Amino acid sequence: MREQDYTLHQGQQVEQQEISKVLRNTYSLLALTLAFSGVMAFIAQQMRVGYPNIFVVLIGFYGLFFLTSKLRNSAWGLVSTFALTGFMGFILGPILNRYLGMAGGAEVVSSAFAMTALVFGGLSAYVLITRKDMSFLSGFITAGFFVLLGAVVASFFFQISGLQLAISAGFVLFSSVCILFQTSAIIQGGERNYIMATISLYVSIYNLFVSLLQLFGIMGRDD
Repeated sequence: MREQDYTLHQGQQVEQQEISKVLRNTYSLLALTLAFSGVMAFIAQQMRVGYPNIFVVLIGFYGLFFLTSKLRNSAWGLVSTFALTGFMGFILGPILNRYLGMAGGAEVVSSAFAMTALVFGGLSAYVLITRKDMSFLSGFITAGFFVLLGAVVASFFFQISGLQLAISAGFVLFSSVCILFQTSAIIQGGERNYIMATISLYVSIYNLFVSLLQLFGIMGRDD
């Protein structure tokens, strides 16, 4: 019995060490990719690059995402990770220029940035401190994805008052839930690959920031 207890305890220690390693590597890589993305956004701003065609954005994002997924267990996965986050940062530059060109645009951007940092920090800290299992949110995430997708498609065909505001608010909520779910997946041992964990959190942070930009921008115009 004692040998079984010792083996079980030793197994738990090894698992906790593995989880801590994934968590440490994830947040280190996330910090680097966010910084790199910011540099690429600044370069795009200074170059006054126009926002690319939506098909270029979709092909670039999903192509690099699936490439990263395929290479996630090799050193090339890191290269692909920086390629993906750099690409996303570069297309963020024209978005920032659009808002900075608005009256009070600098305040909109700074408010969105501060709120993104606050939300991500708060949600991550909550999960890391409480160690709660957020796997029950998977159903909400799946349903929310299709609801938001339907709303985005509808916005292309129908000019409904307040729809864009609702979509932006919906993406803020959706991204926040994803951060809870993804952080929980790491500390519960459900995600053992730090590259995929980084990409998942990066996309949620990116969507959160862009959605807050849209939300604050719309509210500013209403004023």
